[in-house]
Amino acid sequence: MRNRYEEDVLREIFPSKEEEQAVEEMGEKLIAAVASVAGIPAMVTGSVARGTWVKGDKDIDLFMLFPPETEREELRERGLAAGYAVVEMFGGTAGEKYAEHPYLNAVINGFDVDLVPCYQINSTSEMKCAVDRTPFHTRYLKEKITPLRADVLLLKQFCKAGGVYGSDHTTGGLSGYLCELLTLFYGGFTEVLSAAAGFRPQTIIDIEQYYPDKKAVSKLFSEPLIVVDPTDKTRNVAAAVTMTKLAEFTALARGYLTRPSKAYFTAEPQVFFSKEDFTLAVSRRKTAFVSLTFKTPEFVEDTVVPQLKKTEESIAVLLKDAEFSVIRSGFSMGKENSLLLFELQSDTISSFTIREGPPVWNVENSERFTAKYADCGGFAGPWISRGRWYAETARKYTEASALLGDTNALFSAALGKHIRLSLEGGFAVKTGLSVWDEEFSAFFAGYFTKTASSIRKMQATEGDSGDLDAVCDTNACR
Repeated sequence: MRNRYEEDVLREIFPSKEEEQAVEEMGEKLIAAVASVAGIPAMVTGSVARGTWVKGDKDIDLFMLFPPETEREELRERGLAAGYAVVEMFGGTAGEKYAEHPYLNAVINGFDVDLVPCYQINSTSEMKCAVDRTPFHTRYLKEKITPLRADVLLLKQFCKAGGVYGSDHTTGGLSGYLCELLTLFYGGFTEVLSAAAGFRPQTIIDIEQYYPDKKAVSKLFSEPLIVVDPTDKTRNVAAAVTMTKLAEFTALARGYLTRPSKAYFTAEPQVFFSKEDFTLAVSRRKTAFVSLTFKTPEFVEDTVVPQLKKTEESIAVLLKDAEFSVIRSGFSMGKENSLLLFELQSDTISSFTIREGPPVWNVENSERFTAKYADCGGFAGPWISRGRWYAETARKYTEASALLGDTNALFSAALGKHIRLSLEGGFAVKTGLSVWDEEFSAFFAGYFTKTASSIRKMQATEGDSGDLDAVCDTNACR
């Protein structure tokens, strides 16, 4: 049974027969082209192969299957050569991308095509690189998932609209393959949400029951959500799902089950801040802002984003160790520049700090402390209070901008490798309203209006009403 919202959504996202035929024919042509130019088999993988793609998506993943005895360097060279030859055959355009080894991302006859070289193996135990596993996902799910196709599409659209879809480092959410496995395991869209509403950290799903003892799974995997890959028991399909996105998915599921609404399937438009919006938000908060801006490293997002996160956290620790009170922080990777933002109670602090020393009866340490702080540079101390030594000492940094502007101090933090190299090439420290930069308009809007997606969806349901008991089967919704 589906309610009227799900019925409407399925009508919107189910591909038409014409779209399905066009995708199928394009896939067949690409497979034939690979055989023609490289003399090897190929297969379409992913949601297109399994019929779980959403209307309008024109992405085709084509895996070129090389013999397992092929050397890695030869695989790389022949794979790229075959990819370029296929693209040229269709008059398309292409650029190289890099996973574990290079592959081509091409536009061919209006389709976004990834041409990926991998090894043709009989079992994932024979894998030579991570992409070798992907064809097994398609083979495992292709027949099993067909009866649940509508449920998969609903779950994918639900996750996309809720901001929890995508296993990239920026999102940290659910992949398409994970959505399919959850649907298969629980038996439907509503059943997945019912289960997700009760998810807890270290929820374990083992479809093929590789591990009768769940304690063994907990020892093997440490992520918040554990879904053992049915094609490879050593892999957690949900490894990319962060604690934040797992909790958000749980909250979204609870909200929808409590009060269904089409809002849960509708993507929200991106919000941007104007300079005036930014100024008003900063003025209202009465806090202090300091930022670092620098050139974005020339690497893919999945490489740069984790390093930005690591750098943000390390600099926040640096500020806290210098006794600046950090309220919140964030980062944004722009095309030209990247931003690290820190919100403080104040960007200036007193010129001195109080050092707590040992108890007076600890003779050896007392002597060290009093000798070290005998000259307090005009500040008080050493003195005794309640049996312990204290002294006031001058701070090295009384302004956050001075701390971050000192390269010796900044580079003492645990910075991401590529971020460090970019910072070494130059950076700008900004404070207050000067932090504003048009390039980061969307980031600032997100930072100052931060609200859980589940709350926004709940607020949007206020306009929905009506009968939710309409029934829709898979065929009727196509």
